[in-house]
Amino acid sequence: MSDELSQPSKINGISKSLGIEMKSFGDGVAVFEVTVTEKHLNKGGVAFGGLHASLLDSSMGAALVSTLKVDEWCATGNLTINYLEASFLGDNLISTGRIVRRGKTLAHLFGEIIDENGKIHANATGIWNIWSSKPHKFSNKNK
Repeated sequence: MSDELSQPSKINGISKSLGIEMKSFGDGVAVFEVTVTEKHLNKGGVAFGGLHASLLDSSMGAALVSTLKVDEWCATGNLTINYLEASFLGDNLISTGRIVRRGKTLAHLFGEIIDENGKIHANATGIWNIWSSKPHKFSNKNK
């Protein structure tokens, strides 16, 4: 197993399609950002909760990835979100994820979404699973 740490990966498909961008990554903290556009709005005219969930999952997961060795792998096991303020068209949402505690196979994380004025829109706690190796893409059993 290599002692080399993971590097920031490219934004994944769902985050990319939502317009989420990585702003910083390293030392157990990651910051992601998105501006609310019309495609993010629900029927009530506010950003749908899935945008916040994706933003938090991205920043919190990346915070953990920044501490993983290149051979290690992680995945969200639990994500609990508190929606505190509605997000409207044009709001710039900034999500910061950070590690609260990390063990060998589990990590506890905290995330918070604020707007450009510092108003908290949502926060979250989560547990990520950690494995010592990356999963195989496919096995003969799955074909």
